[in-house]
Amino acid sequence: MATALITGASGGIGWELANIHASKGDDLVLIARNAAKLKELKTRLEQEHHVNVYILPKDLSCKEAPWEIYQETLANNIRVDYLINNAGFGDFGMFIETDWTKEAQMIQVNVTALTELTKYYVQDMAARRSGKIMNVASTAAFQPGPTMAVYYATKAFVLSFSEALHNEVETLGVTVTALCPGATESGFQAAAAMEESALVKGKKLPSAAEVAKFGYKAMMAGRAVAIHGFMNRLMANAVRFLPRGMVVNITRKIQDRA
Repeated sequence: MATALITGASGGIGWELANIHASKGDDLVLIARNAAKLKELKTRLEQEHHVNVYILPKDLSCKEAPWEIYQETLANNIRVDYLINNAGFGDFGMFIETDWTKEAQMIQVNVTALTELTKYYVQDMAARRSGKIMNVASTAAFQPGPTMAVYYATKAFVLSFSEALHNEVETLGVTVTALCPGATESGFQAAAAMEESALVKGKKLPSAAEVAKFGYKAMMAGRAVAIHGFMNRLMANAVRFLPRGMVVNITRKIQDRA
């Protein structure tokens, strides 16, 4: 029986990925700050799918959290077969006006914690020559993003890191997939205070369940990069052929307040 460790499991894409893995018979290690939500999910998944669900209420913006998570799985003899780094958040606004404390936490969660967890678990996977990792990036990874400058930069890191690592470890029986969804119906927009952005205001967005299903299939197929949605794939590839200045200006117009 396989075990999937999922960060950011208390809602959105992480919640849906937990449902998918449980439906396949996988045991789970679920990470999020919201202990009540994790307990609710644990109870339901164990009752419905008869799997073992281990919950770890952790705040990945705390520097010690990734090491504590890894040590706890070791102490409980939990072998992680699928690592899903889904936790992440954004912030909307001009960089000169946004809050540094929130941005520092964003970098810690989106970049540092993701990289540190990957470091620990990929070594174990490579040693036994099996395992799969999904790092949730974004279509934001493909271009700079005025009004969300730090968030876009963190996702560019996730994409670049994931592609490079996939190349390094695929001959060792391990695959790394960068899932790149566009704007998705979840709690992300509220957390990033971007409900007024033209990118999302009044738009019909894909559901977290749709994105999770797409991401799961891509990870199981061992794809290095998986961009959800035809238009998102088109846009992500088109930016390579346009002048950088034009790309940044277009992104600003799409992203700015409606």
